[in-house]
Amino acid sequence: MVQIPKQSAGRPAPVRRPVPTSADVARLAGVSRATVSYVLNNTSAVRISEPTRRRVREAAEELGYVPHAAARSLRAGHSRMVLMPAPAVPVGPLYHRFFAELQSELGRLDYTVVQYGSVGLRGDEAARAWAELRPVAVLVPGSGLGPQGVAVLKRAGARAVVTLGPERVEGAHALLMDHDRVGHCAGVHLLSRGRRRIGVVMPEEGGLEIFSRPRLDGVRRALRDTDAMVAELPLAYEEEAAARLAGRWRSLGLDAVFGYNDEYAMLLMRALQDEGVAVPDETAVVGADDLMLGRLLRPRLSTVHLDLPSGRDLAELVDRAVREPGAEPETHEVLGARVVHRASS
Repeated sequence: MVQIPKQSAGRPAPVRRPVPTSADVARLAGVSRATVSYVLNNTSAVRISEPTRRRVREAAEELGYVPHAAARSLRAGHSRMVLMPAPAVPVGPLYHRFFAELQSELGRLDYTVVQYGSVGLRGDEAARAWAELRPVAVLVPGSGLGPQGVAVLKRAGARAVVTLGPERVEGAHALLMDHDRVGHCAGVHLLSRGRRRIGVVMPEEGGLEIFSRPRLDGVRRALRDTDAMVAELPLAYEEEAAARLAGRWRSLGLDAVFGYNDEYAMLLMRALQDEGVAVPDETAVVGADDLMLGRLLRPRLSTVHLDLPSGRDLAELVDRAVREPGAEPETHEVLGARVVHRASS
């Protein structure tokens, strides 16, 4: 058993210092509490000289004072917390950059972004868990949230609910991401390069169906009314799985593959080359996302470049919705796609 040593008789207990308040900052800086609030909350409606701002910030730093978020929320009538549930599906570098930019832009507008890990929770059940934190806005990536979940969030004080996915949800602002056009771009490109037997990688990792199925449908739409054919290629993101697929590649009779995204395309292309399948002579390869690493491969990877909404535009949509909670929900189609042709196709 581990013994926890008792406080020795001759050693005094550590003194707990009181938590510094805005009144303490005001006394040290020689200003009013209102001025402290204006400076530390970056209020632009009141003009305060730069020397005064500097004195307040220096006093706050000396005392170790930080504003109380809950108190600020009470004064404003709502919080400044924007809740962003962690994506329930694996997302690559492109989406990580997008979410990082969004968080930065929301911070610039004085919002606090909190990522919520909702493992095991989906749809309206997840919405109830989010609502317990009383966010002023919720940004929901993917699908699963329904109108009832939106209503739960709004009753709990959320002024804005924004979904990023393939379809709009009643009561929420919608940023529509139609991944059909990603597959369509890849299919049109491969068809134009003379390819007629096209494989489409379907990731076996759970949750990616909301992206992979529309991309497959887009390829099929591109090849409709032609003599070309499409084959689904289930693939786990593992070297061994790619090697097994490459090992039977020639028996499939395919002359092109759309790799779902750059990561799967690079995985499969390396396995095909190890198997002696020439790229692009025997098989053309196209990915999606336009990652830097694809430009470093040999041959360089053809890809579908995705135009995601800017973090600034989305942050301003959130801010607008928070300030005008009664406005009609907005719907925007935000996913652009275009092929970047390189040596692999």
